[in-house]
Amino acid sequence: MASAPQQLPLFYNGLEPLSSQLHGDFRAKPQDKAPFLVNQHAIPITVDEFALAQRFMPIVFSSGDEPIPLALMGLNEGVNVFVDNEGALLDNTLYVPAYIRRYPYMLARLTPDAQELSLCFDPTYDAIGKLDDGEALFADGQPTEFTKNVLQFNEMFEQAGARTQSFMNELKESGLLMDGEVTIQPQGADKPFIYRGFQMVDENKLADLRGDTLRKMSQSGMLPLLYAHLFSLALMREIFERQVTQGKMPVPELSF
Repeated sequence: MASAPQQLPLFYNGLEPLSSQLHGDFRAKPQDKAPFLVNQHAIPITVDEFALAQRFMPIVFSSGDEPIPLALMGLNEGVNVFVDNEGALLDNTLYVPAYIRRYPYMLARLTPDAQELSLCFDPTYDAIGKLDDGEALFADGQPTEFTKNVLQFNEMFEQAGARTQSFMNELKESGLLMDGEVTIQPQGADKPFIYRGFQMVDENKLADLRGDTLRKMSQSGMLPLLYAHLFSLALMREIFERQVTQGKMPVPELSF
């Protein structure tokens, strides 16, 4: 068994490489609930998902020197307005980010100097193991069609992640990112609710782009991604209202 990385990604409590020798009789049972989502308000997404995600969730960028795109499922730490207390979706039409659908699997290097990525899973996930029913992971020592599909999905996710990294490198170099701030003043409230602790695109700087810079962004497909992000910010108020309706009251002047 490979040792887990010191800092595991969001949701993961451990990582173990999937092996026909060790897991030849393992099955994976479909789940209609995701308890690991209940207290998660910000989910990493790839640029491939901007067009779909921006219809349902605000897209922002994390703070710090190495920002990543995040889809907000709540405005406050520990709040997710799209699932119930057991992790079941409240709206089945919601676009569920690939990062969530990938769990409990992921591709990882078994050693720091490994050239190839191996398909791993979170061994603490109770819907994978020596179960009586579910999808078999191996048959006659070989991956089943189910496992091959899982691998293919994870490979596609890694490719999308590489495209996202390239996009973020371009975005940082463009100088368009700025510290974000969203103020929501509910009717009857004494104080506004102010959200900080994230980054967003400076709309004024974007509007001022001209010539080769603007043409390059348009041709690379970067421009529509930036506008998808900006348009999605209007959903901040909708997420806020969902929190109020669900009794998950926002906190004024809270950074996330």
